[in-house]
Amino acid sequence: MKTSIIAVGTELLFGQTVNTNAAYLSDKLNHMGFDVMYHFVVGDNPARLREKLAEAFIDTDLVLLTGGLGPTQDDLTKETVAEYMGAEMYTDEQVIVDLRAFFDKRGRSMPENNLKQALLPVGCTPFYNASGTAPGFALSKDGRTAICFPGPPREMTWLFENGVRQYLEQFMEKKMYYRVIRTIGIGESDLEMLLMPLIDGQTDPTIATYAKEGECTLRVASQRDSLEEAKHAVDQMTGRIDELAGEYIYSLDDEDLNEVVVRILREKGLRITAAESCTGGLFASAITDVAGASEVLSSSYVTYSEDAKADELGVDRGIIARYGIVSAETAEAMAAGAKARSGADIAVSVTGYAGPDADEGHEAGEAYIGYAFGDVTGHAEIKTSRNERKWNRRYITLRMLRAVYLLIR
Repeated sequence: MKTSIIAVGTELLFGQTVNTNAAYLSDKLNHMGFDVMYHFVVGDNPARLREKLAEAFIDTDLVLLTGGLGPTQDDLTKETVAEYMGAEMYTDEQVIVDLRAFFDKRGRSMPENNLKQALLPVGCTPFYNASGTAPGFALSKDGRTAICFPGPPREMTWLFENGVRQYLEQFMEKKMYYRVIRTIGIGESDLEMLLMPLIDGQTDPTIATYAKEGECTLRVASQRDSLEEAKHAVDQMTGRIDELAGEYIYSLDDEDLNEVVVRILREKGLRITAAESCTGGLFASAITDVAGASEVLSSSYVTYSEDAKADELGVDRGIIARYGIVSAETAEAMAAGAKARSGADIAVSVTGYAGPDADEGHEAGEAYIGYAFGDVTGHAEIKTSRNERKWNRRYITLRMLRAVYLLIR
């Protein structure tokens, strides 16, 4: 079904708020098999909103609108949509009950203008909002449907997952199943070429590649008469993808790399330590972002200076003097020192230039990752050729995770 998304709010046009709602809805709709044709952004202006609504319904039969359902005078999305669809308004008593309960629970008196949110178009399907005060609704006429969501992303996503998704299933001609495969260590163009025997001439399932920061994602999707048929088709294609690109795949279930690393460490009963310089603790933070990190993270060292590397990790100053503070030898010595001092099973380290500057003879984005696991020691060299400090630090952290993943998978 062809679909448009209209985001309402002057703050979006002024750049005060980022339109994350459209990205979220496009992703969810695409996974359900809807064709999102247009994104529109319009300010809190009824006349302009009517124009965009009419424009959207020229080429699409389903329009999703976010924002403008609040209690203030400039919140006019609901009224504008009802007028366009030729619907009168009625007072929904359930919304009034919900509003009073919302304010009572917080020990606050309800402003009278909140009662405006209880007005809904006659004939609509309401979506009651347990995440906020403004209900959403769906309204249809002559084979065209408008669905209105509140603007706050938390409320919008709650309504989608707790009502709108199920409502939209009636418009799905076929059942959709998809899988998101995560890869690292290969660029998007190289990955596409590797999978060209499967991509060239594809019909169903379809394979789409997406570049992310430091990694690539594959989406494998199928639309069939039944969910079982679609899943079987995706599973078969996933097996063929694994045969061609298995060495780069780290998740078949859209997991982040830190989640995969923590899961494998837990499954194998391994403890890890990290010695970080240019990343300043980002690796340890990535590990502790995952539930269960306490079972796998032994310790973490942030040894930025030469003295810290020597005093806290026991790195031989002669190694630093001979090879440099940013070198493969220093990185390996940092990992060995962290492993010895912590008693962990695995140690990973990094030393490098995050940028934008670097010492003479080096460049921003140059880094060395050291690792030690049992009798296995070694390093990985990184040269991003970028002088963007934040990007380099995030990318180097991702490469540290990849180094650990390759050791333990």
